Amino acid sequence: MSKQDFNPNEIGEKIIEVIKTIYDPEIPVNIYELGLIYDVLVNEDFDVKIIMTLTTPNCPVAETLPVDVQDKVKTIKGIKSVDVEMTFEPPWTQDLMSDEAKLELGIL
Repeated sequence: MSKQDFNPNEIGEKIIEVIKTIYDPEIPVNIYELGLIYDVLVNEDFDVKIIMTLTTPNCPVAETLPVDVQDKVKTIKGIKSVDVEMTFEPPWTQDLMSDEAKLELGIL
């Protein structure tokens, strides 16, 4: 892929597809639908920055989930680097979940 082939929307969609294959081990919903992904940024050099959170700061997968996200997104053809930044601002709440996730968990 060259810079002239760069389509941030296309790369962004691929990244979201991959992220949707990653599940929180305690909740049977993928982390994208849970609302744990706050932002996905892609620059023209194919460097990716993902800003994400966890359901709680003490989440048992705090060490492994960001690494899992980074490793899986790196497998997308054309991506040069992936940086996953953890944040707890704003704190995660159930309001961040998609309607699909809420239905899956019986909240809607």
